[in-house]
Amino acid sequence: MMSGRLLALLQTHAVRKSLQHICSARLSSLRGQNENITTAFCQPGSCFNKSDDHRQRAWPPFLAGHSRGRRFFSLTPAGIVNAAPASVQPYLRLMRLDKPIGTWLLYLPCTWSIGLAADPGCLPDLRMLALFGVGALLMRGAGCTINDMWDKDFDKKVSRTATRPIASGEITSFQALVFLGGQLSLALGVLLCLNYYSIALGAASLSLVVTYPLMKRITYWPQFVLGLTFNWGALLGWSAVKGSCDWSVCLPLYVSGVMWTLIYDTIYAHQENTKLWLSGFTGAMLSGLVLAGANADQTLPYYCAVCAVAIQLAHQIYTVDINRPEDCWEKFASNRNLGLLLFLGIVTGNLWKKRNDHQYEPQLNSISN
Repeated sequence: MMSGRLLALLQTHAVRKSLQHICSARLSSLRGQNENITTAFCQPGSCFNKSDDHRQRAWPPFLAGHSRGRRFFSLTPAGIVNAAPASVQPYLRLMRLDKPIGTWLLYLPCTWSIGLAADPGCLPDLRMLALFGVGALLMRGAGCTINDMWDKDFDKKVSRTATRPIASGEITSFQALVFLGGQLSLALGVLLCLNYYSIALGAASLSLVVTYPLMKRITYWPQFVLGLTFNWGALLGWSAVKGSCDWSVCLPLYVSGVMWTLIYDTIYAHQENTKLWLSGFTGAMLSGLVLAGANADQTLPYYCAVCAVAIQLAHQIYTVDINRPEDCWEKFASNRNLGLLLFLGIVTGNLWKKRNDHQYEPQLNSISN
């Protein structure tokens, strides 16, 4: 009886209109809250950088990566990190897994060298590309861990770096040291898959990895040391395929990579007379690429790619707004595509080459005998 009266009351026009008004007001309030939260906490390309505890308290479920107590999964780097267990996330952020551009910039010079070392008319060694990809991920993570261990006291005083896992106290120095040991052990496992020459050459780069963070304290050119470190793969990739370095190819390629690092890192950390310096670095980089291509007997597609790289770099230098950090970051991140473009030119140029069957005649004769 009571339920029948209640149903009749709810069906009246006045009550229905009142309920609609209440629901509409509540939805508007929720939308406003969500917009305020998004504006306050979302940064371009990287949302949800706060701790899991903070996210549970401040974020709505659909923004915090949860839906009714369950996490949803995103294939973006930040989404992968946020989907990991809360205890693991600080370590993934310590190795910058949520910001993969550094791994790309470390890996791409390796791909150039491996591509140039491929036999005429052949694709690059896919096994080597895979090994160097894993190695780049591990060594970039190790380098970031070392950097944050050196800079933890400075990072606490800078708003941009104060939330890094070591500076914020999410990871202790001892935990970071153990994590570093694990990354270096895995990287050593990758290195031991290469020939002895490459093992020695790869081990030699460790001194640069360890000392680079200190260069910010003693020189105005830390990005030069970063370039020496990040482009070691231009030497190592060739030796891993060929057994040793052909310095007529590897050295100009390495120098080009160092100049490339000076370009994108100077954009990232804008300095005085930036565009003038960038133009000089670009000229040196392109000269090195042309020399490396000539010594490696590269063909037309390679030089077309070098021309495209020149156009892209000119566009970066001409259009970058050095007073807008967002635009500097966009130009910095675009160098991943530049590196991939050059790698595509190397692969295509190598396939363009005609295979010289005479160099294989001694091998064929020995097999037939």
